[in-house]
Amino acid sequence: MEQQQEEEGERNNNKKLKKQEEARRATMIQIPSYEQVFDNSTTTKPYNPLPPKSFAEAFCFVKSTEFYTPPPPPPPQQPSNQPSSSAAAASAAAAVVQNQNRREILVSHRQKGNPLLKYIRNVRWEFADIVCDYLLGQSSCALYLSIRYHLLHPDYLYFRIRELQKNFKLRVVLCHVDVEDVIKPLHEITKTSMLHDCTLLCGWSLEECGRYLETIKVYENKPADTIRENPGADYLSRLTHALTTVRRVNMTDVVTLGSNFGSLSGIMDASMEDLARCPGIGERKVKRLYETFHEPFRRVSSRPNVAAPGGLTKEKNVQDPSKVDTTVECESLDAPKDEKKSSPDVRSALTAAFVKYSGRVGKRDGEGKASRVEKGEGSGSKGSSKD
Repeated sequence: MEQQQEEEGERNNNKKLKKQEEARRATMIQIPSYEQVFDNSTTTKPYNPLPPKSFAEAFCFVKSTEFYTPPPPPPPQQPSNQPSSSAAAASAAAAVVQNQNRREILVSHRQKGNPLLKYIRNVRWEFADIVCDYLLGQSSCALYLSIRYHLLHPDYLYFRIRELQKNFKLRVVLCHVDVEDVIKPLHEITKTSMLHDCTLLCGWSLEECGRYLETIKVYENKPADTIRENPGADYLSRLTHALTTVRRVNMTDVVTLGSNFGSLSGIMDASMEDLARCPGIGERKVKRLYETFHEPFRRVSSRPNVAAPGGLTKEKNVQDPSKVDTTVECESLDAPKDEKKSSPDVRSALTAAFVKYSGRVGKRDGEGKASRVEKGEGSGSKGSSKD
């Protein structure tokens, strides 16, 4: 009996110890060992299936679903001549579509409401999803900008050109000049266009801007010879092109001058008498031809060289009145001729008035000195008579 009681007491003590250890483990933080961590860190490989070899293999499971419906059966085969005709019809349709696209100006949806579209009358146009404002051909486009809008949004043109990248050979900046003070904004637009290899076209009205777009579209596939001036290859045509720029000189006069003097250098070195001897060339033509070849490119001012009023010294004020009068009279006589040649200047008028005033002052000083001398001589003669 005693042994059984002792065994039961030991069992109870062991149970109490186990409960105490479990309570301690519950309250304490258990740090796993390195071996436990290493054993538990076995990673599972992610599911990365191989990509399918074809589109049909990737979606082959769709056939097993309830949403799949088989395609209709193919039409019966036709004779061998039919495919060639269908291919020809398809190519003809594609050519028609290309011709339609070539004949029309494609307009961006951004330009909806722009009054410029009312003035594009000679060429068809339609809206399309394009980057530029107006697609004028396969390699040409246009951006529309008004100076009034540029003043409100100065960076608009830069960002629009950047969107074009390098997809077009001809990039036109169509600028509508709709303000009076255009020097500064037009300078900014010109600089931006030149730095980004764009062609700047300025129009002072919406009708002119529309005409530019129509012309570029019409001359899309034409060479530049149609708008390039052709003066001719022979010498007579070049001589005619040069001399007819002088007013009232026609082709008959060019033939006469060329036959008499032989070359353009001979005509330029000829005197007015030699030019007047040519038949059919009157005084006006002779004068204009001679002035064209002998007058300087820069006009010389016809103002008279007159000294400034401040440069006059006292010695000039004391000069003889007779000389002053003669100079004033000469100036008054020559005045009408000078007035015919050039308009009167304020400076010359002031100098002339100053010269007249100095002459009058000189006269008064001379008369005063003479009267004083006479008075002195009279008093001296009286004193000598009293003595």
